[in-house]
Amino acid sequence: MSGGDTKRTAAAGGSVRRALRETVSGLPPAFWWLWTSTLVNRLGGFVATFMALYLTLERGYSASFAGLVAALYGLGGVVSALGAGVMADRLGRRPTLLIAQTSTALSVAVLGLVQHPAAIAAVAFLVGAATNASRPAVQAMLADIVPPEDRVRAFSLNYWAINLGYAISAAAAGFIAEYSYLAGFLGEAVMTLACAVVVFVKLPESRPVRSEQERSAEPDVGLGTVLRDTRFMGVVGLSFLVSLVFMQSSVGLPIAMGDVGLSPAEFGLAMSVNGVLIVVLQIPVTRFIQHRDPRSLLIASSLVLGIGFGLTAFADSVLVLMLTIAVWTLGEIVNAPTQTSLVVRLSPVHGRGRYQGMYTMSWAVASLGAPLVAGFVIDRHGAAWLWASCAALGAAAALGYWALMRGLPPVEGTTKEVEPAPVTSSTPPTAPEAPATAQARE
Repeated sequence: MSGGDTKRTAAAGGSVRRALRETVSGLPPAFWWLWTSTLVNRLGGFVATFMALYLTLERGYSASFAGLVAALYGLGGVVSALGAGVMADRLGRRPTLLIAQTSTALSVAVLGLVQHPAAIAAVAFLVGAATNASRPAVQAMLADIVPPEDRVRAFSLNYWAINLGYAISAAAAGFIAEYSYLAGFLGEAVMTLACAVVVFVKLPESRPVRSEQERSAEPDVGLGTVLRDTRFMGVVGLSFLVSLVFMQSSVGLPIAMGDVGLSPAEFGLAMSVNGVLIVVLQIPVTRFIQHRDPRSLLIASSLVLGIGFGLTAFADSVLVLMLTIAVWTLGEIVNAPTQTSLVVRLSPVHGRGRYQGMYTMSWAVASLGAPLVAGFVIDRHGAAWLWASCAALGAAAALGYWALMRGLPPVEGTTKEVEPAPVTSSTPPTAPEAPATAQARE
């Protein structure tokens, strides 16, 4: 290698290190403990990955029963989303996380031991409820401990941890399943219990405390407040559309690709593009989007997500399928942290748990409804109509973001305001950010 090449390589390496340092620097220590908890939790994600195979291959149940159990798992998440949001506001983020993660560990261990069909179905419902219950508390705690201008970056890093953990666990779970499914269930229980220990030992309570003056000046935030917030509920509806499209990656996509002759191994190889791109691109993309207009980002990402799935209609080989997955993955990388940050902006400080619970429920309902939508459309009209519908839903979501985000005030650290328009929410404007509590700054 010549001296010039060596210098260019060194300069490129220095730029990468500087970009990485700027992406991860300046965030509070509590964030990194929460990030670690998220990563460890996702490293143990055995149940969600291998539930169907466990029931059909290990236990010998029918595909219909496996589908019923998967639906009950999703229903548990729908039921727990709002309740967990209320708990995060009333009891606090830390107790809610402890209860959710401990309950998840216990229920997952029990699921690996029970054998009666009714017991398996009931415990799967409990696992889904317990697993989903931690999400509103995690999102609310992130909003509590991270300054407004750094939240997109923080949510991006947390999303990166989720996908890094999932990518590793999916690969490891395959080897574990060949040895023992029970070992996989117990391993997930141990990993989740480790998360509960991290939360208990390292994370202080971050819930903002209301003074008596604030209590008398502002009414308490209840679920009715959330439901009457028309702009926020509009965002929840758009989140449902986006997630309904995205959920086809695990529902409609494998069915359609099987119909065109792709083997499970080929499909798995193609889907690995999603995890690889997220792990590789999430951090550099975060640097690009963190101070940009969220309205434009959500419009563009919704369109790209819809177009990516729409192009699946032309996927008749592994290579073409990989290209379509790469397209919608780019939309996912931009949409997920930007949308979560938007939810925080629209949430009153003392109602973050309830608002995050409602937002979480939109994804849970989509995970429950996506299999029904995919099966109906493919059976009645064919897979091409499913992908055309995904493209249409992506365009509808983009149009919705364009309309709903007019007049949204800028966050400190952004460079562009969105165009003014009347605020449509029927609730009073969101209160200014309250100072972080002393515990949250530690």
